[in-house]
Amino acid sequence: MEPPINNTGQLPIEPNNDGDGKSTKSGWKSISSTIALLITAPLLALFITSHVFHSYEVDGQSMFTTLENGDRLIVNKVPKSISNITNNEYIPGRYDIIVFDRPKQIGGAGQVNHLIKRVIGLPGERVTVKNGKVTVYNKDSLNGFDPDTNQEYAKDITTTPGDTDITVGQNEVFVLGDNRTNSSDSRVFGAISVNSIVGKATLRFIPVNDMRRL
Repeated sequence: MEPPINNTGQLPIEPNNDGDGKSTKSGWKSISSTIALLITAPLLALFITSHVFHSYEVDGQSMFTTLENGDRLIVNKVPKSISNITNNEYIPGRYDIIVFDRPKQIGGAGQVNHLIKRVIGLPGERVTVKNGKVTVYNKDSLNGFDPDTNQEYAKDITTTPGDTDITVGQNEVFVLGDNRTNSSDSRVFGAISVNSIVGKATLRFIPVNDMRRL
């Protein structure tokens, strides 16, 4: 049977639903992409802050004049993350500025969770603080050396108070604040475990007009 012919003499046009189908599929695809983005974005942000880098704010004056209260820093966590993956201990370098978990010895209600200090003594070294001076002894310097000599951070350090004599453990480092007269550091709580280290401070980005690498 032949199809009916309309008044114009043309065959009637069958409705085409392909466009609606494509539109519906496109809509669902867009919704799915949005949902996936909403799920993955927070997970990616969490991964970055946990294992790559994180922003920290300086609280206090213990690192003055290098850092001041309220400065914002980028802390690099990659070396620590790699050491965890490879099942090795992360040992920072001498003079690195590190962020680490607050030692229990100086814990208390309402206190910050992390401290920031400079690495002065490395594993196996003996560190003394006497008569206002820091001395580090190791196999390459049996008579000891002053780690502050010719260092930019030490230009304003006139004395280092305390009476300390510590041999740093194999998985420990000895840390001091640059503001030696106003810093709770290894003179108070001893050498810290490298397992407590969060990462190395690499950049100060606030204040913006004094942004610089550390």
